Amino acid sequence: MKLYGRTPLATATAITALSLLPFFGPLAQQASAEPSAAAETTEKTLPLEELRMFADVFDRIKQAYVEPVDDRQLLEDAIRGMLAGLDPHSAYLEPEAFESLQVHTRGEFGGLGIEVGQEDGFIRVIAPIDDTPAQRAGVRAGDLIIKLDDVPVQGMDLNQAVELMRGEVGTGIRLTIMRDGEDKPFELEIVRDVIKVTSVRHELLEPGYGYLRVSQFQSHTGEDLVKAINEMQQAAPLQGLVLDLRNNPGGVLQAAVEVSNAFLDSGLIVYTEGRLPNSELRFNANAQTAAANTPLVVLINGGSASASEIVAGALQDHKRAIIMGTDSFGKGSVQTVLPLGGERAIKLTTARYYTPGGRSIQAQGITPDLRVDEGKLTGIRKEMGVKERNLAGHLENGNAENVQSEQSSSSRDLAERDYQLYESLNLLKAMHILKREPAEAGSEG
Repeated sequence: MKLYGRTPLATATAITALSLLPFFGPLAQQASAEPSAAAETTEKTLPLEELRMFADVFDRIKQAYVEPVDDRQLLEDAIRGMLAGLDPHSAYLEPEAFESLQVHTRGEFGGLGIEVGQEDGFIRVIAPIDDTPAQRAGVRAGDLIIKLDDVPVQGMDLNQAVELMRGEVGTGIRLTIMRDGEDKPFELEIVRDVIKVTSVRHELLEPGYGYLRVSQFQSHTGEDLVKAINEMQQAAPLQGLVLDLRNNPGGVLQAAVEVSNAFLDSGLIVYTEGRLPNSELRFNANAQTAAANTPLVVLINGGSASASEIVAGALQDHKRAIIMGTDSFGKGSVQTVLPLGGERAIKLTTARYYTPGGRSIQAQGITPDLRVDEGKLTGIRKEMGVKERNLAGHLENGNAENVQSEQSSSSRDLAERDYQLYESLNLLKAMHILKREPAEAGSEG
């Protein structure tokens, strides 16, 4: 199954992915079938004492546990534990979880609409997905989920927690949440729904100034983003673009490469390094660019992870965009899905990714060029004082076309609704003003 796009740069890999949205394909089978020299060396020096201990524990559980235990279940639990002990993103995928990941990548699934990870035994929200029950209920990036209904999640396997959050459409679930800045945990009631993720949304904030919101990086995101840019360009020549990656938890690596390529016409976008030879990949931009010269501001925050950080890091290193907002999440690892027999698979961290300048974002994140915290803008509604036009008998302007204009109501609404986006638009306007040619001076007749 191929999930990559149609551009030449899309042929480098079929399975490398980030966040919770992996690729699936031939490379995974190749990686599992061709052990490296390091793996062969490890096999020659297997820790026999620990293997005997494993067999002893297995036998004692079989003999002494209070209830009979199925051998297959014990072995699957051991595999699950091996992967869970590596890092928060490696996991054992049973058939249902494996199928769920594939559905998730295609962009339609059931549940609450949040990307989650595990931290200190609890479930941490990486980001709520746009236009989903979780976002509408007020779930935020960084929230710590400590209970699902009345069930504590501490010590629970991440896949088990995800399964509890999923359920029949129309049924409710109660999340108990701890949030920075709140004195005590609080509860949110959320009704499950079918989650249909619109990967790319766009609109014109003002004539000539476009807005692109990427909520997740899916297999079709790059193509959808190019279509959105072309539609806005047909409406009016673009003088600036805002690319909003806030609360975008990541997704398919190839989609991140294609989105970056929409704004870059040459140069390295990202490279990966790992122990397996086929995990060392390099992705370069090509001339198939949708907006190579349009001024660009990229918005990020603590919910921007993985593939979002690839895009922000590439555009920042190439000085192609101004990165604005707050520090990103800091997930710089690559997960590969390695299929096993019986419709099972393992999701294994196999590489780290690096920005064109050689930066690893792992546990560090992208630092914005301009820090703008989330906030709410309030202004003085009534201007005080007297101006020339208020004086009796004042002279008229003399230029009939030079009409005094006030800030549009839409601009005021944007400032109150989304302060970071409002500041991005202001920055693009300032960049456009600086590029304008000086007005010609009038000559005497």
